[in-house]
Amino acid sequence: MQLVDIGANLTHESFRHDFDAVLGRARQHGVEQLVVTGASVQGSREALDLALGHPGVLFATAGMHPHHAADFDADVETVLRELHARPEVVAVGETGLDFFRDFSPRSAQLFAFERQLELAADCGKPLFLHQRDAHADFIAAMDKFRGRVGKAVVHCFTGAKDELFDYLDRDFYIGITGWICDERRGTHLRELVKSIPSDRLMLETDAPYLLPRTVKPAPSHRRNEPMYLAHICAEVARDRDEDVAVTAANATRTARGFFGLIC
Repeated sequence: MQLVDIGANLTHESFRHDFDAVLGRARQHGVEQLVVTGASVQGSREALDLALGHPGVLFATAGMHPHHAADFDADVETVLRELHARPEVVAVGETGLDFFRDFSPRSAQLFAFERQLELAADCGKPLFLHQRDAHADFIAAMDKFRGRVGKAVVHCFTGAKDELFDYLDRDFYIGITGWICDERRGTHLRELVKSIPSDRLMLETDAPYLLPRTVKPAPSHRRNEPMYLAHICAEVARDRDEDVAVTAANATRTARGFFGLIC
């Protein structure tokens, strides 16, 4: 079984002391390739550095997360455009809107999001998207660029049925994380994943966040890591009433095609 983790925050400081071991455990659990999330200028540069150090295994995104949107300016855009000249950078993002935490003003989030949509239109790379409590504005921004941007994945989907079908109606891809394993807030996803076409579904850990709560035995810490993608895949397969090998093969094929990963 081969897996692709489409969203891992491997530049996080919690991985610095055992990074090689983390990658080793991922390989032992079938994770062959990983896309390292860039969510700021510095984080995007570091994601590229990791990809350069692990060719064919690690790839990077480059973008500005809505939490950091207040820092987006012409200089940031210039750096992002330079990063996207590199083939190891395979998607624009993480970008989008987050009206749940509002760490940046909403006007700044909308500006940064639309500038990165413009960047995606110019460079032709797919979009790695974030949306929380901002569905209407998110859809409006995406619709404004309809026909100009290419493929898009809504990373770490946690929304309701109407949101899912809005995305699928627009041919967006859907990233599922260990949120589906959370009995407090993710149980609705167990039904919704049945509606995601196999060629639109991808899997991710969002490590070090969102450790699946159904992992047994529970680890002594709360750090998520890419090795647990196999557990997420098994949970999704069960909910879709599929053999886990089928779910894994379809999600891997979809991820490699979406990001243009060399295997």
